Amino acid sequence: MPNVVCVGAQWGDEGKGKIVDHLSPRADLVVRYQGGPNAGHTLVVDGETTILHLIPSGILNEHTLNLIGAGVVVDPEVLLRELEKLEQRGFSITRDRLRISDRAHLILPVHRMIDQVREESRGKPIGTTGRGIGPAYEDRAARTGLRVCDLFEPAVLEARLEAALRERNALLELHYKWPPVDVKTLAKSVLEWAKRLAPFVDDVGVTIDEALRDGRSVLLEGAQGTLLDIDHGTYPYVTSSNTLAGGACAGAGIGPTRIDAVLGISKAYTTRVGGGPFPTEDKGPAGEHMHSIGREVGATTGRRRRCGWLDLVVLRHAVRVNGITSLAVLKLDVLTGLPEVKICTGYRTQDGRDVAHFPASLALLESCEPVYETLPGWGESLEDARTLDDLPATARDYVLRIEQLLGVPADLVGVGPSRESTIERANPFDMPRRS
Repeated sequence: MPNVVCVGAQWGDEGKGKIVDHLSPRADLVVRYQGGPNAGHTLVVDGETTILHLIPSGILNEHTLNLIGAGVVVDPEVLLRELEKLEQRGFSITRDRLRISDRAHLILPVHRMIDQVREESRGKPIGTTGRGIGPAYEDRAARTGLRVCDLFEPAVLEARLEAALRERNALLELHYKWPPVDVKTLAKSVLEWAKRLAPFVDDVGVTIDEALRDGRSVLLEGAQGTLLDIDHGTYPYVTSSNTLAGGACAGAGIGPTRIDAVLGISKAYTTRVGGGPFPTEDKGPAGEHMHSIGREVGATTGRRRRCGWLDLVVLRHAVRVNGITSLAVLKLDVLTGLPEVKICTGYRTQDGRDVAHFPASLALLESCEPVYETLPGWGESLEDARTLDDLPATARDYVLRIEQLLGVPADLVGVGPSRESTIERANPFDMPRRS
């Protein structure tokens, strides 16, 4: 079976967790390839809600092996809390269900402290979650970070921690006037993490390679959306890793020839959290409708999401930089009850210039006005729809128009939050493997 990357096509919060959960029974392995506990993937199964931050979204399927790749930054405290919550609910999480790359970098308490104090001190916050993601990736790039494999080398652990904390503690004390992190206290915590995480540690890249050689299927799960990518997103209002489908190869430890399909996840409208330009944001009744009906509050931070109309400039950008081969258009049901629905087909600057491609310049993006195509809305419930023909004609036309304008098929359509509330027009795993 083909190997599929599941990638967010907007500013995150598109519903990647729901789709990975929906598809995981067909995947032998589910792999998280980037990000950290700044993710908040919400799964609704049999009326029960599960929110995951680090553990891959295939964990509720008992026959799937879930892997945390080397590209993920792992906060051991968050991961252990997630494991405890799942075990309290009766899930037996063993090495057969979950493994963690020994090459993944660690988020330490000092990273969270730096993240939070920086955001507080900024004149214009960028909307970081305060989970220590950026500082951990900084230390990875500076080659001062600790990896999972370092947990199991106690003879050199304290020296490694002292080296890792030297600059961070100086920054906390001298610049921000915060108390430093004590090396010996942290070393004790780290040894406890090592004891509890040891059964799950693995060379994840080798495990994936062996599975691929055996002809097994892999679903690679991104944590944030395309426009939060460090290189191709709305910088600096981005995360600190490559969120794109191409990042799946480096983050999981496999080559690009192993990827067969890329499933782009999009809402039927657009949301974003935090600062930065948002051309299709609607601050009127329609935006409030999307917020309230869609329950648009961040699963990780609890922050209100900004809401607006579907933006095809964004989605065309996502299709191009990810190589998206099919789409999952989710939360179509949220638009029910609106008298009309809009699709942004392009941008126009205030001086009348057309902008065909998503710009790198935030100043240019701020000056852009959306060019809309308006379609009639629908009032009928979509809850029980399981085929495209079950949808009201105007809802069906909306989906087909998105396909037509993007030139990419909408293989999956979400009509509710639960696993079952998904119209599947094609199975992303059914495409023939490339020769």
